[in-house]
Amino acid sequence: MTTVAAYAAPAAKAPLERTTIERRAVGEFDVLIDIKFAGICHSDIHQAREGWGEAIFPMVPGHEIAGVVAEVGSGVTKFAVGDRVGVGCMVDSCRECDNCKAGLEQYCTGGGMIGTYNAVDKNGDVTYGGYSRQIVVDENYTVRIPDGLSLDVAAPLLCAGITTYSPLKHWNAGPGKKVAILGMGGLGHMGVKIAHALGAEVTVLSQSLRKKEDGLKLGADHYYATSDPKTFQELAGSFDLILSTVSAPLSLDQYLSLLKTDGAFVNVGAPEEPVSLNLFSVIMGRKSLAGSGIGGIRETQEMLDFCAEHGFGAEIELIAASEINEAYERVLSSDVRYRFVIDASTI
Repeated sequence: MTTVAAYAAPAAKAPLERTTIERRAVGEFDVLIDIKFAGICHSDIHQAREGWGEAIFPMVPGHEIAGVVAEVGSGVTKFAVGDRVGVGCMVDSCRECDNCKAGLEQYCTGGGMIGTYNAVDKNGDVTYGGYSRQIVVDENYTVRIPDGLSLDVAAPLLCAGITTYSPLKHWNAGPGKKVAILGMGGLGHMGVKIAHALGAEVTVLSQSLRKKEDGLKLGADHYYATSDPKTFQELAGSFDLILSTVSAPLSLDQYLSLLKTDGAFVNVGAPEEPVSLNLFSVIMGRKSLAGSGIGGIRETQEMLDFCAEHGFGAEIELIAASEINEAYERVLSSDVRYRFVIDASTI
């Protein structure tokens, strides 16, 4: 066991504070990672404040982790000391169910994926995330960060990047497809970049036009304010795919009206409250209402390689660990462009 510095929430809704945690000894197939950067995801806030249900405390959030391998177990074949690596939202799964065997570990049916934090691993130990100086992870749940990506802008790709890449690929965003990204935040700005790089015609749907200039620079072809009722009249029946990154309840019927026949509205944002739906909104037009989680390990590596090939990472604001609590409040106020990243050297 190794003792490392970390920032943890001692209880639900309590401010995060500096502390120390225990990391397991490096096992045969483990890698010890010196964490360099950790992104702040909205889901960190949901869980630290028990917005999604009962959680485990103390909690060390963080599942957008970029760092450098410091030690490897005797059986490790995929990584060597000095390699640049990342860890996303999961650190294990059953490895035996059909989904795990198909590279869909995020949808593991043999007990579910084991989250990078706020979870219990196969040894019965609580998992602690990336707001820390080091982490020990099985090599099979670790990915390589390409040389073309700096670690700070790569960190958010481990959640925000894969959470948008996976559904955009699954629903065939590309040339000839009209794709709307709903919400221009941490996930949304990555959705714009990736959909554009895939060749789709990209529209941003945001509450206001405040971030329009940014959206167009990042690759959007069009930008509309959802606070303007004319938007829904003008865009009715326009889109093959709408990717919703919003974590607040929406009028689904209103947004489903923007889809073409056979279009899909895919949720990656997860509101804490239930939402309602008139089923005629999907019946008329054979429309789909769907959801998507993260991606499997293989697809996460594919996403990182794709982003490096196209020369982009996340748009970030680098902060010291002492600014985490302030950053949480700013995320809730949509006051970040577009992802806070913690410099782990300040932990």
